[in-house]
Amino acid sequence: MASEPRSDEREESDEGGENDERAALRGKFMLVFRGGAVARRDRDLSPSELQSHVEKWYRWSDELARQGRCNEGTALDDPGAMVRGRERVVTDGPYAESKDLVTGVMIIEAASLEDAVEVARTCPTYEFDGSVEVRPVQV
Repeated sequence: MASEPRSDEREESDEGGENDERAALRGKFMLVFRGGAVARRDRDLSPSELQSHVEKWYRWSDELARQGRCNEGTALDDPGAMVRGRERVVTDGPYAESKDLVTGVMIIEAASLEDAVEVARTCPTYEFDGSVEVRPVQV
């Protein structure tokens, strides 16, 4: 016969299901952002358009944190350098086109690759033709 769990073994009640939701988020995934508003060479965005777009990013990031996805990440600045090959040749920016420029990364928690892809689909970067690569993180 199974015994009742001791009080220190019982999980706290969670009427909103937040603990259940967080328990389901077991894998870590890196979102690699490419292109988008930051990478635009024409930079024809007005300051108010850029500010509006940045605010969307903040709201999106805040929502991921609220969901318990523990997002961690940063935007990347320009210029950069590439070190490549056996000779370790250094070149400025390895980008063929601005749409290929890595503009930032974020690590999130998700239940699966499919779940992480669904998170990536809600990213504001698509507004300016950006892309998001989703990769599992080895832990």
